[in-house]
Amino acid sequence: MTDTFPSDDTLTEGGLPASGNGRVLVIACGALAREILALTRLNGWDHVDLQCLPAILHNHPERITDAVRQAVERHRENYRTIHVAYADCGTGGQLQAACEDMGVTMIAGPHCYSFFEGNEAFSAQAEDEFTAFYLTDFLTRQFDAFVWRPLGLDRHPQLRDSYFGHYEKLVYLAQTDDPALTETARDCAERLGLSFERRATGYGDLATTMARWAQD
Repeated sequence: MTDTFPSDDTLTEGGLPASGNGRVLVIACGALAREILALTRLNGWDHVDLQCLPAILHNHPERITDAVRQAVERHRENYRTIHVAYADCGTGGQLQAACEDMGVTMIAGPHCYSFFEGNEAFSAQAEDEFTAFYLTDFLTRQFDAFVWRPLGLDRHPQLRDSYFGHYEKLVYLAQTDDPALTETARDCAERLGLSFERRATGYGDLATTMARWAQD
C-alpha cells in the first residue's frame, strides 16, 4: 500500500466525500493520513472527516501555509469546526499566524517527530540528539521518494557526506509495531552510514490532540 492520498477530496473512514453541518474537519499533511484514519477507526469518531494535502509539501514548507489557508476557506462553510493537523513544519511561525487569523487550531510543536514522541519528551532530549536524523512510519515507507531521490543520492551517492556527514544515528520513531517496517528503517540507516535506533512512540501527542478535537 502506498501513502498517497487525494489533495482535493474530504475523506471519511470509507474514503468517500462528506460534508454537512455539525461535522468536524481535520485538514492534514498527507504524511499523517494513515495515523489519523487509524485513530478515527479506533475511537469511532464517525463525525470527523479528513482532508489531506499532498505529503510532498513536507519538502516545500514555504508552500504549506498558503495550501492550508486555501483548504480552510474552501471547506469552512460546510463544517462546524475545522482543525489543522500540521505542526510548524518549517514554516517559521507563518502557519501558526495564519491559523490564528482564520480561527482554527493546529498541532503544537515544531514538527511531526516532536509530537509523535511527545513534545515535552522531544524537547527534553533535543540538545543531546542534534546529530540524529529521524524517520516516522510514513518517511520509512517513502524514504526513496522523500529523501533519497530528492537529495540526488540515487544519482550521486558521493553527496551522502555533504548531507549526512554531521549525523551520527538514525532514530526510527515507530507509530506501529511492524517488524518489516523496522527492517526497512534499519536499511535506511545503513544506506546513510548511520547507527540505528528504534523508538516506539505510538501516536504520541497526535492521539491526545485528535481526541480533544473530536469533542469540539
